[in-house]
Amino acid sequence: MFNIKQTLWIIALSLSMTVFKTASAQQAWMSPEVGTAWSQGYLGQGVRINMIDDFGATCDRAFGGCHGAWTTWQAQSVAPRATVVTHESVTGVVGLVASTLNVFNLSYGFYSSLTSFPTEMALLSYAQSGSAVIVKSAGNSSIPVGAAVPSGEYRGRVDNLAVSLAGQPSAILVGALAKNGTPANPASMASYSNVAGTSPVVQRNFLVVGVDSNALGGLAGTSFAAPIVSGYAAIVGSKFTTASATAVVNQLLNTARTDTVTSYNAAIYGRGEASLTRALAPASIR
Repeated sequence: MFNIKQTLWIIALSLSMTVFKTASAQQAWMSPEVGTAWSQGYLGQGVRINMIDDFGATCDRAFGGCHGAWTTWQAQSVAPRATVVTHESVTGVVGLVASTLNVFNLSYGFYSSLTSFPTEMALLSYAQSGSAVIVKSAGNSSIPVGAAVPSGEYRGRVDNLAVSLAGQPSAILVGALAKNGTPANPASMASYSNVAGTSPVVQRNFLVVGVDSNALGGLAGTSFAAPIVSGYAAIVGSKFTTASATAVVNQLLNTARTDTVTSYNAAIYGRGEASLTRALAPASIR
């Protein structure tokens, strides 16, 4: 049960999301490339972003509200004309909507076997078949994707969802930079973020984006990197309206920048920092 303060906070957040659908507002934590995309008319219109997250009574109050409310706000802020739909993480399979680009944001780790969980098995099948863009946070243990968590509640366990999505045609794993990078002022990996590691399979699908904790009111974690990329996928989809989920993913991966990060190394940064401007540059993609 929410108290009055929490209820008012959720109402205010809902109102802010409604505003973003009709009036875009560049924010300090965003890359300037987002505003450039908006000025060209690409705001995620015609794309559906599904947020699989925690929205219920058990949500983490350390974030000042539900974890899912924050990640949803980010995705909607980046792609203000996208249709953003929330789904409680403990619910069943979320189906695909025909005749639109379907994007799924997964800002959580998964340390059990996928085979017993229909939701995660469906998400994996979407990534395998290229029928939806699947964006997954890389994790916050300062380790390579696929390594065992060194401490805490999940000590000795592996994020099986991240491992399973690595290398799939329409999946992206997202790490966090400490800020948005530029060639003149490159960014380093956030101290908490998991990295790509030495596996070329993981490196192929690994992107990074800046998570400016100061501009985000103290929020930090790859949970807040993933919805930025989900928003980018929606923006790319709003330009290339006939592109498949795999084509959109490849466009983001193939246009990532390595000159905006400090001492680029694929084992750290994977493909590099996502660049919305480069992803939107061509007249068409296949």
